[in-house]
Amino acid sequence: MKKPVFTGACVAIITPFKPTGEIDYEEFKRIIDYQIEHGTDAVTIMGTTGESSAIPDKEHREAIAFGCEYINHRIPVIAGAGSNDTAYAVSMTKHAAECGADAVLSVTPYYNKTTQRGLIQHFTAIADASDCPVILYNVPSRTGMGITAETYAELSKHPNVNGVKEASGNFSLIAEAMSLCGGEMNFWSGNDDQIVPLMAMGGLGVISVLSNVCPQEAHDLTALCFEGKYQEAMALQLKYLDLINALFCEVNPIPVKKAMELLGWKVGALRLPLYELSETNTERLKRAMAAVNCKL
Repeated sequence: MKKPVFTGACVAIITPFKPTGEIDYEEFKRIIDYQIEHGTDAVTIMGTTGESSAIPDKEHREAIAFGCEYINHRIPVIAGAGSNDTAYAVSMTKHAAECGADAVLSVTPYYNKTTQRGLIQHFTAIADASDCPVILYNVPSRTGMGITAETYAELSKHPNVNGVKEASGNFSLIAEAMSLCGGEMNFWSGNDDQIVPLMAMGGLGVISVLSNVCPQEAHDLTALCFEGKYQEAMALQLKYLDLINALFCEVNPIPVKKAMELLGWKVGALRLPLYELSETNTERLKRAMAAVNCKL
């Protein structure tokens, strides 16, 4: 059994921007400290929720270095280092390792995509690049391709492939993969609305958008699962379901950055092509937040 990089709730953290457009590192510090003080078990920097696709290479590398240095091992740091260009993903993985990241998050190649044989070669090259543990990211709704159970089994043999953020929503796939991997692949939910069922199957927590606005609640939900209190955990899951759905009413991270703004964080504008939340969905988000007393 491979030791997991983390257990519990890992926040897929937003990236705050100044009014002038660059990353606001002072606000970033405040957000990180708040997360740690309110139960977050790990942090993913420069993932999808961090708007990594609109952040140039220099900024991306600086943000990873900042996160590793500022968090300073208080909780594990997972650096978003994936790409549809294997050579670039290898370069980013090496950089994250040099910065002291506890792991990298590596998404399946998007747009150009590949075959399952190509996926094995792609992720093997990344895992060979350094001793930094690799967490795969399976999110076919965004990338247009998914990882099969057989590919999971093959990749699980690599000592540096630590696990996967599973956002396919396909529990039959996950069950088959868990069976084939035999404990050599750790599984985390990539969907906030599926934390409890995946953990009931043996998953180790979640890489979460919800944690940005409800860090303690996301942590507590996973803690209940670890204690075997699945009915209580499911009640908490359902309590926050409307908010979870509202946080995905438009493309992530559009709604969660609006939610952070409503809570008083200085998150700044989204980077195009992401655009501000519609008025209708802003009202929906406000209602969902009020219903669970979501506040700082």
